[in-house]
Amino acid sequence: MKPNPNIALSVLDLAAVREDGTVAESFRNTLALAQHAEQLGYRRFWLAEHHNMAGIASAATSVLIGYVAGGTKTIRVGSGGIMLPNHAPLVIAEQFGTLETLYPGRIDLGLGRAVGGDPFTAQVLRRDPGAGDKFPELVQELMRYLGPVSPQQRVQAVPGGGTNVPIWLLGSSTFSAHLAAMLGLPFAFAGQFAPQMMIEAIGLYRDYFKPSATLNQPHVMIGLPVLAADTDEQAKFLATSAQQRVLRLIRGQPIHTPPPVTSMARLWNLNEQRTVEAHLGAAMIGGPATVEHKLREFLELTQANELILHSDFYRLEDRLRSYEIVAGLFIN
Repeated sequence: MKPNPNIALSVLDLAAVREDGTVAESFRNTLALAQHAEQLGYRRFWLAEHHNMAGIASAATSVLIGYVAGGTKTIRVGSGGIMLPNHAPLVIAEQFGTLETLYPGRIDLGLGRAVGGDPFTAQVLRRDPGAGDKFPELVQELMRYLGPVSPQQRVQAVPGGGTNVPIWLLGSSTFSAHLAAMLGLPFAFAGQFAPQMMIEAIGLYRDYFKPSATLNQPHVMIGLPVLAADTDEQAKFLATSAQQRVLRLIRGQPIHTPPPVTSMARLWNLNEQRTVEAHLGAAMIGGPATVEHKLREFLELTQANELILHSDFYRLEDRLRSYEIVAGLFIN
């Protein structure tokens, strides 16, 4: 059983805030993780837009991307993703045109169509209730602003025009998979929280892909929770922090990262346990040998071109170690 020989590994971060920690600490941890990932040979470091979620500090995604890019040298830094219907495409083109100008050849723009928060947040953001349905038009408008500037173009992104910042479409269903295929763009599936439609979505993307000036063949990245530690037992113990966060999410509670616990049995009921396990259904939890076996099986199944990994632990040291273990297995 052999994985895709051209597999690339990347990192997804949410600037998680620890229980009893601070947002400032989370930003320092994000930069430390990006610098560690760069040293280990990871390809990309992406941050995700979320709003009104106590425990996640990546709301001002473009600002945080600039902070991380400024503190690293070679790793690509980008969004996983910007929720485009929350914004005017011109503003995003200007923000990412600025980032690309400051850090040339290192910026990615991943786009999603969700809110990145609850319905009340969508209202406060002045988001049109039907904005998600307009996502294809918004994407194409943004692509025009980042592409070559024509003499007749009355509205330009300055900076932004002509920067051709690489655009990815992100999704947890078939909608963005189909759109990415039609536009000839790379596609990233959110397996880190919604693995149920993964095989269907990436299959549809590959079946309907149309070559473009951007890509001549499909390119699939899959988000994946990887919770690696030195032993299976330690990994299962540390993974209870991620399980508790998801439990708090489905209960509508703040999702600051809690310390691990010896048992989840008293913390959830059966229905909650099933929901949490479905949310983390693609999670790779274990020591080096277990994680290697699971990842090779996953790569054989999906033939993904890239994996973007999310290691959600309470302590920064454990997060760094998780990415170190996977890099030792798959990065030369």
